[in-house]
Amino acid sequence: MAFLVATLGLLMVSTPASAHHGSAAFDAGKQVAMKGTVIRWVWANPHCFLSYDVKDETGNVTHWVVETSNPPDMINRGWSKETFKPGDEVTVTVEPVKNGKPAGRLLQVVLPNGKTLSYRLAFTGPGN
Repeated sequence: MAFLVATLGLLMVSTPASAHHGSAAFDAGKQVAMKGTVIRWVWANPHCFLSYDVKDETGNVTHWVVETSNPPDMINRGWSKETFKPGDEVTVTVEPVKNGKPAGRLLQVVLPNGKTLSYRLAFTGPGN
């Protein structure tokens, strides 16, 4: 009986942990690039989030929210709390979620000054 209780306890704890760090929600390998206007850049643990609006060819606006990693990881890839300001016009490449909602994982962004930042750059470690 103790073994069964211990096993169930481990399953209850491990399921949320693996779900948080899983990639099952994302359409792996699919990339969507779009131009948008930054609404908000949230610099927080455990993930940073970029909110932006995209206008289609008929003028309809879709509000997107995409996630990145945590601030220390992003700093090592050249990102900062000041990377985006509301109103910035950016080109964003995302790995969208499978359910078709306007959400996903941020892969790359072209800033208003033309600089490109990528989430996929290798981790260089602190101070590099």
